[in-house]
Amino acid sequence: MIRSELIQKIADDNPHLYQRDVERIVNTVFNEITDAMAAGNRVELRGFGAFSVKKRDARMGRNPRTGEAVPVEEKHVPFFKTGKLLRDRLNGK
Repeated sequence: MIRSELIQKIADDNPHLYQRDVERIVNTVFNEITDAMAAGNRVELRGFGAFSVKKRDARMGRNPRTGEAVPVEEKHVPFFKTGKLLRDRLNGK
């Protein structure tokens, strides 16, 4: 599902809301999650999962084309851990 499909589904399920308001709500939620993670915070949505940021240390990588050693800088990457309710639902429990 992509963002526009999510917005349309919520708008269809809630006919009393304008689509532009639903779009603003969805964008606000995503922006707040992004801002919290950019600040290094963890975002937990009970029953769904938790978003966090993990640090990857600098290392020596390899250019696959030439085989030459290349330094790879330290970086931060998003990480998602599923919640118990989501895991159980995916596994048919």
